[in-house]
Amino acid sequence: MKLAVASGKGGTGKTSLACALARALGGRAALLDCDVEEPNAGIFLNPSIDSETTVASPVPVIDPGRCKGHGRCQEVCEYNAIKLFNGEPFLFEHLCHSCGGCVIACPEGAITERRRPIGVTRAGMAGDIFFADGLLAIGEAAPVPLIKAVKKLAPPDRDLIIDCPPGTSCPMINSVKDADFCLLVSEPTPFGLSDLKIAVETLRKIDIPHALIINRSDKGDGEMERWCAEETIEILLKIPFDIEIARAYSRGKTMLEARPEYAAALRSIYARLKVEAEA
Repeated sequence: MKLAVASGKGGTGKTSLACALARALGGRAALLDCDVEEPNAGIFLNPSIDSETTVASPVPVIDPGRCKGHGRCQEVCEYNAIKLFNGEPFLFEHLCHSCGGCVIACPEGAITERRRPIGVTRAGMAGDIFFADGLLAIGEAAPVPLIKAVKKLAPPDRDLIIDCPPGTSCPMINSVKDADFCLLVSEPTPFGLSDLKIAVETLRKIDIPHALIINRSDKGDGEMERWCAEETIEILLKIPFDIEIARAYSRGKTMLEARPEYAAALRSIYARLKVEAEA
């Protein structure tokens, strides 16, 4: 099963929960850290990296000798990466999303492409758990190609856990895409509920089944639970604030080091979702 772990906002405990779930599943698990702008699952799993691969994206190369200034490249570029100034095209390289539209659109064939490195993927083992992540190069604005490269590293014979980037923009959507189920992690604060609503709306639009785990559940006023009841969103687990879990987190350890009894609950949740996904 492909299980995505996501959150509408950062700081909810999404990554630490994803890593705890991987620890609970043990040797049958693979964890992909798709938060390539700030990967930190490796802090909790401490993997031994066996391979590192540079990932590159195609970007336009404009031949000024062949360009006639028709402006078709500017017209088709949805990201304003190409602009004409006094009839001459100028490329804002870091705005380019590598769609290739300008290459196709140019009537003079004045645009070709070259490969530009955007980051690296890394893969290895954290004990008996397969681990992979990506690290976007500083200054790069488009993480999606690197996220796709990380997802290609998933071994076919393991239960897959995808640690998604926070939020609900393109990186999150591309990380959760094709998942069998999305496990949302939130905290019962006004900000947490507001961003949870956006995350649920997003998952409904792309037709990904989902449920919720509430972290620091005893710090809320019950509003998140009431909203979930109204929207028929199942709450699979509530984790109250625990100073020992916080201390383990500060040492780069998962919650299972402080509270190993959660391992059974996480395995049970995964097993149930896997049965439902395969039904």
